[in-house]
Amino acid sequence: MFYKRHGLPEEEEIVLCKVTKIYPNSVFVDMIEYNDSGMVHISEVSPGRIRNLRDYVSVGRQIVCKVLRIDTQKGHIDLSLRRVNSTQRREKLDEIRQEMKAEQLVKNLAKKLNKNVGDIYKEITKEVFVHYSHLYLCFKDIVEGTFDISTLNLNKELAQEIHSAVIDKFKPKQITIKGEVRLRTYSSEGIDKIKTVLHAIGKVSPTLSLFYLGAGRYKLVIEDFDYKPAEATLKKVVAILQKFNDKISSAEFEREKSE
Repeated sequence: MFYKRHGLPEEEEIVLCKVTKIYPNSVFVDMIEYNDSGMVHISEVSPGRIRNLRDYVSVGRQIVCKVLRIDTQKGHIDLSLRRVNSTQRREKLDEIRQEMKAEQLVKNLAKKLNKNVGDIYKEITKEVFVHYSHLYLCFKDIVEGTFDISTLNLNKELAQEIHSAVIDKFKPKQITIKGEVRLRTYSSEGIDKIKTVLHAIGKVSPTLSLFYLGAGRYKLVIEDFDYKPAEATLKKVVAILQKFNDKISSAEFEREKSE
């Protein structure tokens, strides 16, 4: 991994580490994002009594830690493994994966241009890191159209190559949820009732589309770039359909199985 941060981490910062040494009461690690090392005391590895640290960590293993204390005079950095929750761990690992994906794009670009990957990486990040903490954040903004790589002081050909490669490789895959909505009612105001529920569904999200199939049947399509918002949209639709139900009206949604 090319990515390195300058200086020291901040207290409370979540960092990715690689275990280098294990002693009876402590674990020493290298912080992958920094040119520095730290120590995890046995009490900060896991709650409760620990008989053997090697049951929890091993040399060469990557672990996500929280920075507890930094002694700049002694050059000591105390870390904690047990104080990192599952959300923090997942977010840090996702951040690293995204940055490694960005670096792989740079490697492929260097190969295509027949240039040294280290030189290309330095050339790009010298400009990008003025505006962004990570390369992948810049690439995401390029995909979303909120940042123009050509505004940086880069070779015009290189900027064009970066833009093309980023659009091709970093564009998120679209998530699609499909299904059928069935509405039946014997109410004297049935048409208005159906129109009201369809209107409410249509307002849930711009990622949602409804298509009339006939005889109270409607095709529902939700397209998003992440499962969570897509599922959240579907949940809101189902809640609206449930309100439609009464003694003389029924609403159903049948989800289409993914291929």
